[in-house]
Amino acid sequence: MIIATFIYLLALACWLGGIVFFSFFVTPIVFKRLPLPEAGNVLNGLFPLYYKLGYVAGAIAVVLALYFAAYRSPRMYWAGAALTLAISLGLTVWAGAVVRPRIAAVRSVKEEQNPDPARLAKFDSLHHQSVILNGAVLALDLLALASTAAALAHHARS
Repeated sequence: MIIATFIYLLALACWLGGIVFFSFFVTPIVFKRLPLPEAGNVLNGLFPLYYKLGYVAGAIAVVLALYFAAYRSPRMYWAGAALTLAISLGLTVWAGAVVRPRIAAVRSVKEEQNPDPARLAKFDSLHHQSVILNGAVLALDLLALASTAAALAHHARS
């Protein structure tokens, strides 16, 4: 059970750490230090890896949280973690597999001198959706971490 707990915590830590590092450190620095077209190219190259980390770490965390919900007490905390992680994984898959390719398809509009207003509005809308999804995943993963901490603290007391 210790190994499963370690792997679960490692997956959750990698997922959360990736979100925080990418969102609050990598992205702002890339846009601050590079011209817009180059910044877009760098981030476009990083996004597939960012989402793969979310898919893999998220899947591991969900599976293990479900396992703990079935075989560990307090089941309520583990079930809460499993539910929030499952929703978070779904949002990550949607953002990476659906929203990201749509953004990539219209990303060049940000570099045009006289961009088409409709394409620019589409890019802005998709980018906003991506930011909201990323924030929701971060919040849900933090909630799952809190539920995990409660489960582990309860387990330590009993």
